[in-house]
Parts: sequence; C-alpha cells; structure tokens
Amino acid sequence: MKTPVGVLRLPRGPEPNSRGFDPNSPRFQALCSTSLTSSSSSVDIEEQRLRAEQREHFLRALLLMTDKRVDFQLLEKLRMRGRFGASDIDVLNFQVSDLETPLGVQKEALLRCHDIISCAFEL
Repeated sequence: MKTPVGVLRLPRGPEPNSRGFDPNSPRFQALCSTSLTSSSSSVDIEEQRLRAEQREHFLRALLLMTDKRVDFQLLEKLRMRGRFGASDIDVLNFQVSDLETPLGVQKEALLRCHDIISCAFEL
C-alpha cells in the first residue's frame, strides 16, 4: 500500500476569486513593510504614474516591433535575427518567424525573454 502524502493548502484571499490577501489582515501587516500599506503618499502616487508610463512605452514598442525584422542578442554572445510576431501576456516569451540561428533557419520559434539581453529593429 502506498503511503499517503499530505496536501499543503494555502489560505484563501478575501474573496473567492482573489489573487491576494486582505491588506487589513494581521498576517499581511506582519509580513509586508509599512511602505506597501501606505500608498496614499505623493511619492508612491508619482512612482506608480511613472511605472504606468514606462509600461505604456514598452507595450507601444512591442506593437511597433510586430511583423518587423528584429535582431536579438542572447546570453553566451549569441545573435539571432527573425520576424517578430507576438508576446505572451506575461511577456515571458516572444514568438518569432523565420528565425536565423547558427544552426539554420527556424520557420517558427519561441524565445524566452529571460535569455534575451537586447533586441533592436528599424523603424
């Protein structure tokens, strides 16, 4: 007979479909710094505005790259070129067509963003 294995159950958030924990709970307040809980200061609002602006610029750059030839520089000094197609919602992977690699041309490929150091394209 196989030995049963216990299951670790994480506590639920404040709502059934929630991704986080109630910021008023004692556990949240004990584990998080006070800077996270006091988001009403003008510095935090300005930082959030700047982050939103940077995210918008990044997403616009992804839109500009769509269906253009892009040069990728990857880890280990590897350079590749391909036609940029799309990114997944978490920006973890890039879909590239006609990827020119040292081993030949791949018709379709997924590049992990963690392996990419930089990418360049012409406007």
